[in-house]
Amino acid sequence: MSYKYLKNKKLNKTIAKKRIEKLFKLAEEKAFSNKLSLADRYVELARKISMRYRVSIPREFRRKFCKNCYRYLQPGVNARVRLTSGKLVIYCRNCREFTRIPIKNRR
Repeated sequence: MSYKYLKNKKLNKTIAKKRIEKLFKLAEEKAFSNKLSLADRYVELARKISMRYRVSIPREFRRKFCKNCYRYLQPGVNARVRLTSGKLVIYCRNCREFTRIPIKNRR
């Protein structure tokens, strides 16, 4: 690693988080305008930035792409979302994989 990266490590991480957020916003816009290939590319770039700077992708964005094929998921177009027995089940129609997310009971 270069000295410049080590010197501004905290600054680089904050910039990386902002870029990841912006890329996911752009991916959402492109997905709604039926340009899923661009949305997939933005997800790929966001993942590369998060790995490069060791920044985790926020939960709200993590659920918007498939963990198997890394495609942007848009419910009704290339994803199916169901609630079954206390779990949120997201089915990717591209790679045919399920993602199961437990839902906590709020009392």
